[in-house]
Amino acid sequence: MFIKVLGAAAGGGYPQWNCNHPNSRLARTNNKNALARTQSSIAVSADGKKWFVFNASPDLRQQIWNNPELMPSEKDPLRYSPIMGVVLTNADVDHTAGLINLRESQKFSLYGTNRVLDVIGKNSIFNVLNPKFVNRIPIELDNTFKLIDTDNNFSGISIKPFAVPGKVALWLEDESKGKNFGSVEEDTIALEVSNIENKKFFYIPACASIPDWLLEKLNNSELVFFDGTLWEDDEMIKENVGIKTGKRMGHISMSGDEGSIEIFKKIKVKRKIFIHINTTNPSLLENSSERKTTKENGWEIAYDSMEINL
Repeated sequence: MFIKVLGAAAGGGYPQWNCNHPNSRLARTNNKNALARTQSSIAVSADGKKWFVFNASPDLRQQIWNNPELMPSEKDPLRYSPIMGVVLTNADVDHTAGLINLRESQKFSLYGTNRVLDVIGKNSIFNVLNPKFVNRIPIELDNTFKLIDTDNNFSGISIKPFAVPGKVALWLEDESKGKNFGSVEEDTIALEVSNIENKKFFYIPACASIPDWLLEKLNNSELVFFDGTLWEDDEMIKENVGIKTGKRMGHISMSGDEGSIEIFKKIKVKRKIFIHINTTNPSLLENSSERKTTKENGWEIAYDSMEINL
């Protein structure tokens, strides 16, 4: 199974367009210790030819350009794409806006929970995805489904989606519905991805906490992509670039006694990779003490065009 990181940053990318934080300033100067990143997404393939994109970031067109595997070759028809489908883990703007890039009457499948597909269905801008070509396929929590190519053949990759702690997308928050803003289970999901040889990995780009049942599920995994949005819960407030904590945004922090680095020490995972990393997170910097801490604890920081073979 082939995995490519298309984008490793959180919403807004790194550097974020309106951010003048020291991290972002370094990235804008092409500093070797501050590698720029586009917004969070990965692509998966069983054969290296037919690909499925997990979350369609606003940067998808650039990500396709940066990864030739996702572009037609000179041997392909005049209209063709190796992208067979898109799988959505939530309805956040940084995971759905990129669908607009795929509007040129190209056949592919769009997978999402009923909740997420309903949200997209009610937003008329997504009507540019012509239903004659784009098949919207609802997925059910805790039920395995097969990824199908555009010829309706099994791709060799199966996915079991399951809910993780999180919250409804920012643009769907309803303060009248209480502290959780109307969040339901299907708003934030993780993906357990496997191939016919039973190679498996987990993709969890958003997660608000790590309960015991999730630790048990991830224990002894070969590979886990995990939410790396913030280093500290109040990081954006401390740095005077925001007013929300990570918990308020539905993200667990990396550091601290209740952070993901500490909690993951309770289990064994062969390869742990942080993804969806905010522009303020100091672990983005290759020479930071925070990056050193991640490495010492067995974590990697995802970067664009990172390749993994399982």
